[in-house]
Amino acid sequence: MQISEQREQLAELVQAGVQERIFPGAAWAMGTLDDSMAGAAGRLTPAPASAAMQVETLFDIASLTKIVSVWALTGRLVTQKRLRLDDRLADVLPGTQGHALAPITIFQLLTHTAGLPLRARLRASYGEVYDDIVRGVLREPLEGTPGQAVEYTDRAALILGLVIERLLDMPLDQALAEHVLRPLGMAATGYGPVTPRPGQLVAPTEYCEQAGAHLAGVVHDFSTRLLGGVCGIAGLFSNVPDLQRFLRAMLVPQAGRHGEVFDADWVRASLTVQTGSLNPARGLFWHPAAGTGPEDDVWCHQGFTGTAMWLSPRRGRYAVLLTNKLYYTRDSARVNALRGDFMRCAFGL
Repeated sequence: MQISEQREQLAELVQAGVQERIFPGAAWAMGTLDDSMAGAAGRLTPAPASAAMQVETLFDIASLTKIVSVWALTGRLVTQKRLRLDDRLADVLPGTQGHALAPITIFQLLTHTAGLPLRARLRASYGEVYDDIVRGVLREPLEGTPGQAVEYTDRAALILGLVIERLLDMPLDQALAEHVLRPLGMAATGYGPVTPRPGQLVAPTEYCEQAGAHLAGVVHDFSTRLLGGVCGIAGLFSNVPDLQRFLRAMLVPQAGRHGEVFDADWVRASLTVQTGSLNPARGLFWHPAAGTGPEDDVWCHQGFTGTAMWLSPRRGRYAVLLTNKLYYTRDSARVNALRGDFMRCAFGL
């Protein structure tokens, strides 16, 4: 497929998402280390007078926070030998000693094989005081047998965020800014709440009964809001250009180029199946894109707000799709189908 044809097809897919009311608007990109294409479609809201979506629009990236923040910082600690994948939580997080989480390893958290409760459910379980919530999470019984099943859970990133804060001796948002965002030049990315600068657009998400309006610049995830807006689960706002910087930095060491921010061994391990015969297959927080297998070498992470990013070291290619589908609905069936079509077009599958 010619590059011009591929660009046209990607743009048409995203525009179709607007027309079919899957999301009010979206921004996207596809590229390699040396070249890229990007675009935007739709508006911030369905209102005809609403501002047109831009490539630089900030989005609540939801679970992509787990990659940009937790995965990246965990990799730094592992690379520096300050953390090992076989470390038990009891050894790195004293609050777990004597409780069910004590023998859980960093590897099990990264592969979603720890047997943790599947949802955060923080307020319903522990109240609304930060210290009580953290204490409750670290003392919670397991729901499964560690190492026996792959079950995606927000708690894995939440707990790893607490490990990062303890080992780096600073809050997660500060650690992220110092060790990831500034080195990569990701100036637009950060934890909310976001106060837009003049000319800066922030895509709104779902309607909040308490606020009486759609959330814009405030994280949609209630558990994250309960924890003050900064945690491993969600909370980051970012845009397409910044996520391109992040994904290109992951490709740099794989291509044997200098200027690495991410360690080549860490990236390689993360984009390799680590869960053996268990299904669904997982790397380290990354997983094969839906509808593909490890042999296709297209790795993915998605967010509940309608966001996604993909990476293929073998092809030396990445793709990003940011949407605010949550403005319309929490149901993800239609946006999942569109994300699948976008991925197949971007990677020629």
